[in-house]
Amino acid sequence: MDKFQTLTSTIVPLPNQNVDTDQIIPARFLKATTREGFGDNLFRDWRYDEQNNPINSFILNDPDIKGEILVAGKNFGSGSSREHAAWALYDFGFKAVVSSFFADIFKNNALNNGLLPVQVSDNFLQKIFNQYEVEANTELRVDLANQSITLLTTGETESFDINPYKKYCLENGYDDIDYLLSQREAIENFEAQALYSV
Repeated sequence: MDKFQTLTSTIVPLPNQNVDTDQIIPARFLKATTREGFGDNLFRDWRYDEQNNPINSFILNDPDIKGEILVAGKNFGSGSSREHAAWALYDFGFKAVVSSFFADIFKNNALNNGLLPVQVSDNFLQKIFNQYEVEANTELRVDLANQSITLLTTGETESFDINPYKKYCLENGYDDIDYLLSQREAIENFEAQALYSV
């Protein structure tokens, strides 16, 4: 995974509430076992009609809307526990998702796959959406080290929580296996000492 430290990006607004994982990546696209290619079908049923024609009114089909930060309505990632939802968002190019509430399983899946879920207050989330209405190229800065998110136009900042272990992994680009491998020398030393003491 890529290392995550500070991300500054324009936003992609998706104010819909209660977005579940089947809307993020429909079940019929879960046949693959590797992470690549899922971005093609991110929000598939919202992006394309039944004849596979792009729905021009959907935000991801607007060529002028670009960004690595998805700003979503409250209760993002509810529903089934599919890890593919995080894969699809990351593969599409998002590095962070901002919402005022995340489903726990989605939140953990995102953190395990290099995608940072930034949970903010309802008030701060609404400020982001309001600013987007005024300025389409609204930018956010997400500072993982300081656990802060800033609306750059106004300078307003809010802090967010993250599990310390997951924070360390994101900062170093580790998944759980990478983390274990990084501790290999310490593990081998511990085993050697344990064996010697027997």
